[in-house]
Order: sequence, then structure tokens, then C-alpha cells
Amino acid sequence: MLTPEVDGDDAVGVNDARQARDPLRTDVLIVGGGLAGAALSHHLAKNGVETLLIERFDLNTQASGSNSGSIHAQIPNEPFTTHGEAWTRTFAPTVKLMMRSIELWATLGAELGVDLEVDQPGGLVCAFNEADLAGLRLKLRIEREQGLEGHLLSRSELRAIAPYVTERAIGGVHYPIEGKANPLIAAPAFARAAARLGARIMTRTALIGLTVRQGGFDIATTSGTIHALRVINCAGAEAGQLARMVGLDLPIEAYPIQTSVTEPTAPLIGHLLYAAGEKLSLKQNRLGNILIGGGWDARLDGQGRPVADMASLVGNLKVALGVVPELGSVDVVRTWAAIVNGTADWKPLLGEAPRTPGFFLCFFPWMGFTAGPVVARAIGDLVLGRQPEVDLGPFLISNR
Repeated sequence: MLTPEVDGDDAVGVNDARQARDPLRTDVLIVGGGLAGAALSHHLAKNGVETLLIERFDLNTQASGSNSGSIHAQIPNEPFTTHGEAWTRTFAPTVKLMMRSIELWATLGAELGVDLEVDQPGGLVCAFNEADLAGLRLKLRIEREQGLEGHLLSRSELRAIAPYVTERAIGGVHYPIEGKANPLIAAPAFARAAARLGARIMTRTALIGLTVRQGGFDIATTSGTIHALRVINCAGAEAGQLARMVGLDLPIEAYPIQTSVTEPTAPLIGHLLYAAGEKLSLKQNRLGNILIGGGWDARLDGQGRPVADMASLVGNLKVALGVVPELGSVDVVRTWAAIVNGTADWKPLLGEAPRTPGFFLCFFPWMGFTAGPVVARAIGDLVLGRQPEVDLGPFLISNR
């Protein structure tokens, strides 16, 4: 067995794998070293499955480690506003997946032996006009049908629980289970736990080809050939490219977006904060830094790498100041960009390929950090021949 090495808190890798001359063999090959891939590796290893994970960079260097750590349960505001009620009702079953994943987040730290900095102060969506408030009422009604608890707030009730929000806000909705975790800690913690259970992990190993053969797959990588009985695609924004190698044409998209962080400051923002009708998310971590995002576009440089866009930064900060005026006295110290994976309908793509037995997809767009634990466990259960504890029916690629 390959011996895992831990590089600080941020990477798990192996050195001898890259010098291997003979083809490596494994029961399950996981492609992608983000949160979903690392959590899958842990779940399978815990159940005695021979598992090998490959990642072309280091672990947790893409979207899983570059997001701002929000833990969502509600239907996202932007597509609700853009696409309307029909889209919202189609998307609504996804809420149950996110709710179950949040339950898992609350216990993962104890299971992995790591403080994942999970806090659940609740999510808060503010409205600034009657039309937005009416929209929040409708969205809340649909969310409640899925079992999500949310409380409609009047102007005075909003001021009572969030005095830091501008007085222009006329009301909102509070979702008690929402919160945040530390994205720099979660995936590496899963990977270390998986390695302790015998999972093999190869970083800086790119997949360059995949051939379906009788009884399994031959995978060409920059570290040599791997023979696997089963393959799980956790490749995030690049999952579509891997899926096409087995004849699957999936509606997977990639978007460069950016996030900013401020200097540490005294406690100010007490919730995971959104604004109806605006692109905004705000939260404050345990060190006092305020994370400012909301899905603002970044840009690609001449080499195709995501970099921050100044116009988006200005727009994002303008919206943030309009919602929390006290942010005007706090300095932004860094803005970064990353590629996030998405689908036009925002729905996950999960399960076994209908015409390629043994090839599984684990893809949750936009809010994959929230859902990573639950979809990893569900896909792992499918691989184990078990019935997942959550209903995957609306999201199975065999049903799309």
C-alpha cells in the first residue's frame, strides 16, 4: 500500500506513486480532490472499500477550498428572482439534500477529530421593497413544503435580531439552520481521515485518458496507468470533460467568480446575510474577518486563470455597504477568484451512468460546499450497493 504523507494541514499526498512502474490497481478510483472526493474517499474507506483518489493539483485548491464557507439550506435568491415560481418548484427537492447535509456538518468535526469551525447563527435575507418581500413570502412557502424552517420578519423584528443592517430594510426571512464552516479545513480533514483508514491519495496526478474495458476501466494519468473496477467523477467544473470520455454529454458549466475578505474587526455581522434582489453574501468568521461575496463575476487572464475583476469588486462592495453601512470603516485586505461549477437549472447531477456500469457522477453545482457531505455519502452508498438515506431520484443522471 502507498504510504500517505501529510503536508501541514492543507495537503495529503504520496511520493512513491509517481515512480510506480507497474499499473496501479484499485476497486474504486475517485477523480477530484475537493470536498466531495475527499469525503467519498473517507466514506468508502470506512466501509472497507479499496479506494484511490487522484487530483491533478494539490487537494482542496479549487472551488472547495476557494469558496467562502457558506452553509445554505434555502432556495438561492438569484435564480428564484430570475426564473420565477416554476423553476423554484422544480428546484425545491434540492432543499432536502442541503438540510440533511447541514445535519451532517454539525457532527463531522467530532467524527473526523477536527474543529471544522461550523457555526449556525442562521441565515438572514433582507428585503428593501414590498415586491422583494412578497417574493420572499412565496419562496418561504415553497421551502416550508420541503420541511425547511424559516421565519418571516417585520421591520422591527429584523432590527431586533440584526441591528447592523441598514434601516432601509423593511423585513426579511430568518433560516435558523444556516451558517458557515471553514473551507480550508474540511476537505483536508476528510482526506487525512481516509488515509488513516487505508485510502490511497495521489496529488499532482492528472487524468489524461479513460478507456472502458470489460469489468472495469483503464485510466491513463501523468503518474502512470491505473486499472479500476469503478470510477467516481468528482472533478467539479471539469466533470463534463471526464463524463464525455464515457459518452455522457452533461450540461456542466464553469464560471469564474470572486470573493473578498476584510481585516479582522470587532463582532459585527451575526448571520449568514443576504439581500433580496441583490448579489450579496456576508459573514464574519471566528477571527473577525468579514467575507464578502455573492457570485460576482471574475475574469480570466491570458492563460485562462481566474483573476479578480475590479468592476465586480466595486459593485460588490457598494452593495455590501448599502446593506451594512458600518463596513465603511473596515478595510478589504484580499480579493481572490476561482472557477465554480454550475448548471443552468442549478440542480445536481448524481448517480451511475445508465450505459456505463461502474461509472458514477457526484456533481452538485453552485452550493457544493454545503452539499458535499451528503452527496458523498449518498454516492458512496450507491457504490456499496446500499439504498442512500436521501432521495436521489430527481437528480439521477439516468432520469435526466
